[in-house]
Amino acid sequence: MTNSMIPVGKVAVVWRGDLAARAEATADNNRLKAIFEALARVGLAPEPVVFCEEAADAVRQQLLGMEGVLVWVDPIATASGQRRGALDDILREVAQAGVFVSTHPDVIAKMGVKAVLHRTRALGWGTDTRFYERSEAFQAEFPTLLVAGPRVLKQNRGNGGIGVWKVEADGAGGVRVLEARGGAVARVMPLADFMAERLVAFEPGGGLVDQPFQARLLDGMIRCYMSGGQVVGFGHQMVRALAPAEAGPAGPRLYSGPDDPRFQRLRAMMERDWTPGLARRLDIEPDDLPVIWDADFLLGPKSTAGEDSYVLCEINVSAVFPIPDEAPDALAATTLKRLASHRRKRAPAS
Repeated sequence: MTNSMIPVGKVAVVWRGDLAARAEATADNNRLKAIFEALARVGLAPEPVVFCEEAADAVRQQLLGMEGVLVWVDPIATASGQRRGALDDILREVAQAGVFVSTHPDVIAKMGVKAVLHRTRALGWGTDTRFYERSEAFQAEFPTLLVAGPRVLKQNRGNGGIGVWKVEADGAGGVRVLEARGGAVARVMPLADFMAERLVAFEPGGGLVDQPFQARLLDGMIRCYMSGGQVVGFGHQMVRALAPAEAGPAGPRLYSGPDDPRFQRLRAMMERDWTPGLARRLDIEPDDLPVIWDADFLLGPKSTAGEDSYVLCEINVSAVFPIPDEAPDALAATTLKRLASHRRKRAPAS
């Protein structure tokens, strides 16, 4: 399909499902209903597209018939463990054909991986963050760091707590290990055995991020929702992943809009400093930042003036949902602007 044949205003909203879900999908029978409604309010024509590997060719043809594609598919499916490589190949193909794609797989590869915590650690949201690209560096450095206190290891790609572990020394060469995945139980084992288990993380494109455990974990996590370079809301949650069992269950994530007075200092830093700095360091054009993404922060040590510091622990770009009530309209406005910009770039020179 040539650029001139791309229909104006048609936007695919993509999520993972099976063949039955694909056959039954409508704009209002899925969890993204509010996003369909917001896109329609700004004059776009959103269409549901359910992705599964069995329907890859049909999905490709659907997406080639769109002006834009917005994607909500996790890097690793929680239930099946399936990865989204087949979808990423399709998205690259349709983007090359002139369709606007958010989030483009190449952008995900830059900012939707844990290695971003190391690459951006000097922005002001970082800590003593290491990234082991090779198993030899992991074997040489990690045991020494562990002596100073608990560490958190994160595999480069994952979601839902998959591949995130708190590790602390337990005496006589042993460690106590707790995975962030829901329902995980702490294990006590030899450090050498735990490190041997992690060697699988060093496949091509893999690696491990290593950060010090944040002592203020029980004070809660702040999720900052972004559309491009604009804060569009917050989520605050009393998290319990990586916490001891006696801390009790996690609380619900409580959503609020971008004007929540508790988080205006964080908002200012995200919009003024950190997001522009992120884009520069990762060589991402502002118009290529995802139409919806989020950054998760834990509270770090307080300053001498008593102000909180913020420690980035994850960026999510692949399947950001649920989102604050204010976010769908902001997402739709960003999409409309991006499509207009995309049309200008594709227009032939006069």
